[in-house]
Amino acid sequence: MYVLGKMSLPKSHIVEPGGRKSPISQGINGFFADRGWKERSFEIRIVVDGIETLSPTHHVDYFKNRVAIETEWNNKDPFYDRDLTTFRLLFELAVLSVGVIITRASELQDIFDSLGKGQSYGASTTHMGKLIPKMNNRSAGGCPVLAFGMKKGLYDANA
Repeated sequence: MYVLGKMSLPKSHIVEPGGRKSPISQGINGFFADRGWKERSFEIRIVVDGIETLSPTHHVDYFKNRVAIETEWNNKDPFYDRDLTTFRLLFELAVLSVGVIITRASELQDIFDSLGKGQSYGASTTHMGKLIPKMNNRSAGGCPVLAFGMKKGLYDANA
């Protein structure tokens, strides 16, 4: 909860081009890295009748103490499927206790539109409106998932 209380959404981070990672994602990365959270990949091997099959999962953005966190700020919404599938598999293998997704609330679209950035943050990108149906469909299997959507109250027009 500490991290959530420290989050803000500065106007300068919205209007600045991001490239691979937006300034918003970079800020979240730095916050977790400073507290010992690390990006982590998992190598999974399945053996059936002596035949080994690799089943690599996608890495998770941050991992610590059996908690995996993914930040989906402005990706295409199929990234949620990947994240939830990874959470499900790691939970079923007793590696993960809970998955967390940090994303944006759909209501932020109004702010993006007013700043002329609405096309960059379109309806097909990651936001709570895309995530909730996937969670309701139990895409994470039995893995508990906490989802946090950044809302308008975090917006700072002066920063």
